Amino acid sequence: MKNKTANIVGLSAAAFFALSALNASAMDVKPLLKGGYDFGGDTLVEVVFTNGDREEIKSNEGFFIGGGVSIVSDDKTIEGELSVSYKADYIEASNGDVTWSRWPVDALVFYRFQHVRLGGGLTYHLNPELDGDGIAGGLNVDFKDALGFVVQGDWRITDKMNLGLRYTNVDYKPNNGDKVTSEGVGVVFSVSF
Repeated sequence: MKNKTANIVGLSAAAFFALSALNASAMDVKPLLKGGYDFGGDTLVEVVFTNGDREEIKSNEGFFIGGGVSIVSDDKTIEGELSVSYKADYIEASNGDVTWSRWPVDALVFYRFQHVRLGGGLTYHLNPELDGDGIAGGLNVDFKDALGFVVQGDWRITDKMNLGLRYTNVDYKPNNGDKVTSEGVGVVFSVSF
């Protein structure tokens, strides 16, 4: 727990210092919602169905949805995002399910051009878990919280709406076992109010 707290404090401090370059009195702070899907990473589990079909869950894959704050400088050239999301991928079958879930906390900074914004930052994944039920009930793997990074480029649909591509790199370590590399690309949509 002490190490988890230190990592969260470190991520928060990094975000604070990155955003402190902005003049505090000249910031526009708005609520933010985001969602998307990531692809890639090492294979965590492969499920073979009774008909011979196969499905697998990869370490970076999954839908994510979350919220936070968007912080834009007065001159509208720098934007920071602090957000928490729920990210999961799953395999469903009539006799059992497998779920890969985690809670990414992102601290990102972007440089905004007229129709594009480019940036990146840190991501810290809380409570990564691979769980099974039913016939896959014996599959329960807890991973340590993990720190990584995100690089992202967005098309600015409007001043408050973005659609983009991102690259995520996080290494997960199970409580007992070898490291799992989680890197890949994804699509993301965000809107601030």
